Parts: sequence; C-alpha cells; structure tokens
Amino acid sequence: MTDERTRLWLPPLALAGCVRAVMLRDTRGRALDGIQRENYFPATPLVMLFWWAEGSSEWLATPGFSTPPPARRHAPCLFGGPFTLPTHTRNPGEMCAFKLLLLPDAFTAMTGVALDGFVNQVVDAREVLPGDWLAWAEAMSAAPDDAARLHLLEDFLVPRWAALGTQRPGHRYAVWTEALAVRAATSTAGRSLRQLERRIKAWAGLPMRELRAVSRAERAFYAVAAADSGAGVNWADIAAETDYADQSHLCRETRRLTGFSPEELRCRIATEEAFWAYRLWRG
Repeated sequence: MTDERTRLWLPPLALAGCVRAVMLRDTRGRALDGIQRENYFPATPLVMLFWWAEGSSEWLATPGFSTPPPARRHAPCLFGGPFTLPTHTRNPGEMCAFKLLLLPDAFTAMTGVALDGFVNQVVDAREVLPGDWLAWAEAMSAAPDDAARLHLLEDFLVPRWAALGTQRPGHRYAVWTEALAVRAATSTAGRSLRQLERRIKAWAGLPMRELRAVSRAERAFYAVAAADSGAGVNWADIAAETDYADQSHLCRETRRLTGFSPEELRCRIATEEAFWAYRLWRG
C-alpha cells in the first residue's frame, strides 16, 4: 500500500480553476515487486506535465486501456493531453516523479495550445510548450526536491493565471464542466451548437458529452467512498444519485473510463498497490 511519500498536493485558492492537483510518487527503498510497480489511471479531461526525478515508466498494451505509442516516451518533462480511455503502466524499478494536473481550458488560455490534437497522447513537452514555459519546465527538472518544485510551480503559475482575469469555477468536474459550457455559450464569436462544440473541444480537447461522463463518474467515485465508510454500497442507489440512467449505465461507463466494473474497481482500490492514484483522490 502507499506511504507518506505518495501524496496529493492541492493548490492554493490563487490557482483554483487552473491547477487541479499535483501527484507526488516516490517508491525508492520500498522494494515493490513487479505487480506492485504497475499503475492504473482513469480516463481524464485534465492535461499533465510530468517530471522524473528518478526512474521511468513503460506504457502497457492492455485490452480496454489506451494504446501505447509506437515509440517509448521519456524526456525530462512529458506532456499528456486529455484521455478518453484509462491507462496501464509499469515502472521497471524504483521511481520518483512529480505530476502536475491542469484544467485543460486554463492550460489553453495560458499557453495558446489547442488540445484537440493531443487527445490520448503523451509527448515530449518541448514539442508543445511555448518558450517561457519551457524555461520553467527546465528549472523544475533541475530543482533539488518536491518542496522546491512546488515553490517554482506557484511562482510561475499564479501571476499568469491571475493576469487572465478568468472566473475560477472550483475543483470538482461538475462545476467546471457547466462553467465551461456557459463560457462557450456567451463567447462573442458564433453561438450555433456546432460552433459551441468546436470551441469546447479547442479549449478542453474533448466534446461536452465526454466531459459530462467524467463529471458523473467523479460524483459516483465520491459517493462510493462515502458508502464504504457507512452502510455499504448499493449500486442502484449510487446510479440514481449521480445522474446515470440506471445501474447498467453506471457499469458501462465505469468500465469504459477505468477498465473495471464498479465492484471490481472498489475492491482493487482497497487492496492493491497499483491503484495508489485512486486512493490519493479518496483521501
């Protein structure tokens, strides 16, 4: 199971609506076996910047999960776009890494990078980031520890996010998704349905229907966490409370976004090291 060196850093209020979180993972000295060095991640609308302090990762070709690229991706800083499928990876040995998760429209607003060309991709950040961001990414790579990286992160992002004057909708996907739809609808450019969808895809990389699917999944995830600490999980009730058509709809979407049925996912989060990322979000 995870220890205190695997943790989630939540941003200060000044970065609300911009940074979702930072995931910090350090397995050095833990003597994990091959299965324990695997990693499962759900589909996500977030974009990622990823720095390796030590170690590396292999992208596994697992049915129902995202497809590995034809060539291995490893660089001082990697960029990942939104993912419509879950991802399965493995660390060949010990590792220490720092993963910044950004709201996609915030990233686009700050960099000018449209995300619809990076869906389900991980690339060298040097192929994506503008010059000032690259200089910052290099400074992050050279930082001596996580505390220094977090300090650099705030110093760089806070003034750029503040300069946009963008409304900060909060952290949960449901609030952010609806705020994104409203912003697209009230933009001064054309307002037809097709134009709105194009605008949302440029800002977030994904269509609104996919963003709403992730929003439902997040609400169900936290509802299951609450049920686990109480009277137990009733999947029909969870589905009804979180805007699924029925329990079958919940099961289909959970499997598509995570690779597992709701009950299998719940059990594996509780018992397997490879599901450390899910446990971070449950708190």
